[in-house]
Amino acid sequence: QVTLVESGGGMVQPGGSLRLSCAATMSTFASYAMAWFRQTPGKEREFVAGINWYGDSTYYAESAKGRFTISRDNAKLMVYLQMFNLNPEATAVYYCAVGRCPMPTIEADFASWGQGTQVTVSS
Repeated sequence: QVTLVESGGGMVQPGGSLRLSCAATMSTFASYAMAWFRQTPGKEREFVAGINWYGDSTYYAESAKGRFTISRDNAKLMVYLQMFNLNPEATAVYYCAVGRCPMPTIEADFASWGQGTQVTVSS
């Protein structure tokens, strides 16, 4: 039904910045909420940021507020996560996902997932 491909991950020093991108292949992209999650080895997948279908409403995990910005470009079928002032706790595989309902935040609320992109924050 849909393919999501994340990119933009890599290694960055503490305090640095990265912008993650998620490219979607779906003609009805603008009809769905989108979100970013992250996961580290041995831990559950964790919600990071979400955005509604239009892009005028966003919501974040407490750890991401003031540090990460989620946005989307429906004409380009893209969603982004701009990450500022990164610290080692941000090291994880980051995934984008397509929501099943308004303001989804848990894994059961999402229909499709990308393969993930690795972010490593280290000096």
